[in-house]
Amino acid sequence: MSPRPVVTRFAPSPTGFLHIGGARTALFNQLYARHTGGRFLLRVEDTDRERSTDAAVAAIFEGLSWLGVTPDAEPVFQHARADRHREAVMELLAAGRAYRCYLTVAELETMREQARAEGRAIRSPWRDRTPNEPDAPHVIRFRGPLEGETVLHDLVKGEIRFRNIELDDLVLLRSDGAPTYNLAVVVDDHDMGVTHIIRGDDHVNNAARQTLIYQAFGWEVPAMGHIPLIHGPDGAKLSKRHGAQAVGEFADMGYLPEAMRNYLTRLGWGHGDDEIFTDAQAADWFDVADVVKSPARLDWQKLGFINAHYLKVADDVRLAALVARVFEGRGETLPADLVPRLPGLIALLKEGAKTTLDIADALAFVMRRRPLTLDERTQGLLTPEVRSRLGRLQGRIAAATFERTALEGEIRAFAEAEGVGIGKFGPALRGVLSGGATAPDLATLLLALGREESLARLDDALGAPPAP
Repeated sequence: MSPRPVVTRFAPSPTGFLHIGGARTALFNQLYARHTGGRFLLRVEDTDRERSTDAAVAAIFEGLSWLGVTPDAEPVFQHARADRHREAVMELLAAGRAYRCYLTVAELETMREQARAEGRAIRSPWRDRTPNEPDAPHVIRFRGPLEGETVLHDLVKGEIRFRNIELDDLVLLRSDGAPTYNLAVVVDDHDMGVTHIIRGDDHVNNAARQTLIYQAFGWEVPAMGHIPLIHGPDGAKLSKRHGAQAVGEFADMGYLPEAMRNYLTRLGWGHGDDEIFTDAQAADWFDVADVVKSPARLDWQKLGFINAHYLKVADDVRLAALVARVFEGRGETLPADLVPRLPGLIALLKEGAKTTLDIADALAFVMRRRPLTLDERTQGLLTPEVRSRLGRLQGRIAAATFERTALEGEIRAFAEAEGVGIGKFGPALRGVLSGGATAPDLATLLLALGREESLARLDDALGAPPAP
């Protein structure tokens, strides 16, 4: 009998933003499905109607869409399957694998305290008792085995054993008829044909209980792999102090989705020493069995290195739209004459940038409008000798070919003709052209401004009275 086609799933609870840990889990599930030629599904686990919000659902969908992690079918909403969950509980009840429990809240709390003190799981006395008033308020509990072990052959952690006596008879159906998480997950995964469950290692204990429920139904238990959480650079649990948690925050910080996919894939998994790889390579190489057992650490320097690579190879028209959004978010308006030039400027200035925010910052000198207010340092550099020299250079710039190599050669030739090093006039030229803003090398600076603007800025500066 041939094995079932692989089906993975990502099952977020819509109670907040899409955390990067969840994003990585979704990505790993998609990669494993692609690697095996299987299918990747999405299920929204929204049975907790009080905490689940439409805004959170939208944020999760938006985060996944931005990251480029898309399911192979329409999302399943768990709360819409409540009738199916109740039907499944009735099947377990009829088979003697579940029972009605009439413990009051006070009785249950007393039993909890006793069980905690004795270091054991809770066992309801109604497990083997027939109620006199069957219609009284009650829950339905799972009738778990009292002996033996539940063995989990975890794809990441290896073999994990649980003593059944230590696993309590969990509630399957609440007194209001609402199904519980562990029951709903098992029924949904079975009905969706899920073969491999890849999720965070905070679900390991749930895995034991869910395995028992699968066995009670007589269903095949999916393969399970529990991946370690992502920690901050200091090794502590990732929190707001580490800079970002939500996928949307990384987008706002100027990272590209393809860079985040590359980085998150590499976070806890690797293929030799490869740091940069395509989506196709990631799918070809990825196997959940290769995920490391220890928590991964968020490394801002490595993320910046990877994002810088993708900025270099990204389409400049696309980057122009992203950079324009950066300015919009800052409340700044791009000058109308700059908008059509933005892709070309980005091609010149993106070298060395780690984020689109860096690219926006690199454009500061171009954004400045004439006449520029020169900073004190530049004013101090504009001695009569330097002014005279820049005046002579201005004529050569006016006649030069505006191409990087030609401009670099022109500046070197001018320095030789003057019998000085570029350091004798370069800093002043940079200050005059940039207004003291951060700027690239002189040739790139001239190219970015263009001949007309460069000459006009020189005119403005050299026409001003000399510094005292």
